Amino acid sequence: MRMSTFLSLLFVLYCAEAGVLLIFAPWIPVWDRTMIQIPFPALRNLMLHPYARGAVSGFGLVHLVWGAHDLHALLVRRKARADV
Repeated sequence: MRMSTFLSLLFVLYCAEAGVLLIFAPWIPVWDRTMIQIPFPALRNLMLHPYARGAVSGFGLVHLVWGAHDLHALLVRRKARADV
């Protein structure tokens, strides 16, 4: 396995892991307990607002799509190399 392929797979795994974490983390009770500890009331209220939680989840969705795109590109390149 070439180093570029290995690094691409690592990036895909990172995107999948970060995406799943960012999608679900804002909606679990641990998020509330963590955000309550922020000493600035305006920032605390912002991070507990549903729109902010949705933005974090959307950023997780972007990670998942990016990882899927890179995995697809990796598989297409591998198939093209095998066909030659």
